[in-house]
Amino acid sequence: MKKQRKVIVTCAVTGAIHTPTLSDYLPYKPADIAAQAVAAADAGASILHLHARDPETGAPTGNPETFNKFLPVIKERTNAVINLTTGGSPEMTVEDRLAAALRFRPEMCSLNMGSINFSMHPLEEKISEWKFSWEREYLAASEAFIFRNTFRDIARIYELMADHGTRFEHECYDIGHLYNLAYFLDKGVVKPPLFIQSVFGILGGIGPDGDNVVFMRQTADRLFGDDYIWSVLAAGRHQMPVATQAAIMGGNVRVGLEDSLYIKKGRLAKDNADQVRKVRRLLSEFSLEVATPEEARTILSLKGADNVNF
Repeated sequence: MKKQRKVIVTCAVTGAIHTPTLSDYLPYKPADIAAQAVAAADAGASILHLHARDPETGAPTGNPETFNKFLPVIKERTNAVINLTTGGSPEMTVEDRLAAALRFRPEMCSLNMGSINFSMHPLEEKISEWKFSWEREYLAASEAFIFRNTFRDIARIYELMADHGTRFEHECYDIGHLYNLAYFLDKGVVKPPLFIQSVFGILGGIGPDGDNVVFMRQTADRLFGDDYIWSVLAAGRHQMPVATQAAIMGGNVRVGLEDSLYIKKGRLAKDNADQVRKVRRLLSEFSLEVATPEEARTILSLKGADNVNF
């Protein structure tokens, strides 16, 4: 696995953090989520990481019926790996967060490897007029959020998804989350190859400093040896610099409007494909090739698009 040199590019299309007022380009209607996902795949994304939103208000939702309005469209129009969230939003119960993954049995789903303070409240201070009434309080209240992912929660998600052949994007927001994953590996609950997504720059998680990126990589090497595939995402303005560092270090990358609304300083990305194209240009400067969806499936030992329930 460590000999892999083609880079898996994940695109996280909408997420549950940014709200519609923050960018007119953030998709929240099913047709827009589908269109941006397909465009990101056409631009070169190997994996599409997907959340759903209420089509009337843009609020995060775990309702499988909402997912069902865009999943079949994306599957029909692209060969990209579809990766469903089990993180949802910090306000959702574990049951809400799991509902879509249990129904649709995707090739991949995300799995957060520990509880953290997860706050977006500084974003609320920058806006005076809002498109929807829920947005301001949602962001402001995050100052008191605890994003719950206990050992019991994690074990339950592993157990419930075990019969579906779904593999995981293990999201690690801090060094301790790697040790949590190692605990489940030691117990035999999860099997290699592990796909680890190191997350930097969330308020409440590890910072986006270059030394931290190296530390995450070194810790994962020590804990997992050749049994893992490493990918990195960074929030906001740190997205592209950290992605570049990780790629040079042999890692894979994640971009998308879930993680950053911008394409460069002071300029909003007009869609997710903007960011995919940019990270591909950066990778090409280092003579790094992007993995096709089929190559990503092979690298990550996925079950294939024919074995999902949508």
